[in-house]
Amino acid sequence: KKVWIISSRRMKIYIISALAIFIMTGGFLINRSVLPVFSTEESPAAFYRADIEEKKVALTFNISWGEDQALPIIDTLKDNDITATFFLSGAWAERHPEITERIVEDGHTIGNHGYRYEHYPRLDDDEIVRDLNLSHKKIKDVTELDVKYFRPPHGDFNETVLEKVEQFGYSTVHWSVGGNDWNNPGVETIVSNITKDVQPGDVILLHASDSAKQTGEALPAIIDKLKNENYSFVDIEELISQADTEVEEIN
Repeated sequence: KKVWIISSRRMKIYIISALAIFIMTGGFLINRSVLPVFSTEESPAAFYRADIEEKKVALTFNISWGEDQALPIIDTLKDNDITATFFLSGAWAERHPEITERIVEDGHTIGNHGYRYEHYPRLDDDEIVRDLNLSHKKIKDVTELDVKYFRPPHGDFNETVLEKVEQFGYSTVHWSVGGNDWNNPGVETIVSNITKDVQPGDVILLHASDSAKQTGEALPAIIDKLKNENYSFVDIEELISQADTEVEEIN
């Protein structure tokens, strides 16, 4: 899968062009309040890291199940004055509106993580659009927000999926560093997985579902270690705005 990072200079050109087309066509996107950020002349794209020199990283969390692990993670972020991006399944947001509202109140960014938690490449086009529509609606019902970032369930996507997501009006966000925390390998291992190879501009993937039982304990150590290495934690949008062009193959 090709994952592109778009430079801020080129991004401005793409956004202006997309806006002009959007206005002329009367707005063809399903999610009308959101314009796609990552369109290139060659193919649709997904953001996974920014090629920058400043020591900035973005924390992101996926949530699709349970309510016990999320709140301690949210509390840790608040105690450290850090904002993150939470990719929520629409079904989870529907079942846990209070936690979803807390995430918004604390200033975190909300992203869409699908509704049924299916592998999108296995779905036909209509099924993808229906799932995007349903998850978008459920998240908006709780938050009153038209979210604009999408992370495919299981992190599984191909060019067709990226095309449909872009047509819907979302920007797809992948990740460059993962803790493998969903596998519960041990707190020290999760901390090491995140911190040993981290680089400026990385998008860090962790989980706040109940299946990830060790993430809450690992998070303070991750934060402390990266802060001691002079890293700062920024919103995903800040990384996107500073990104330079780069193409990599993700297997």
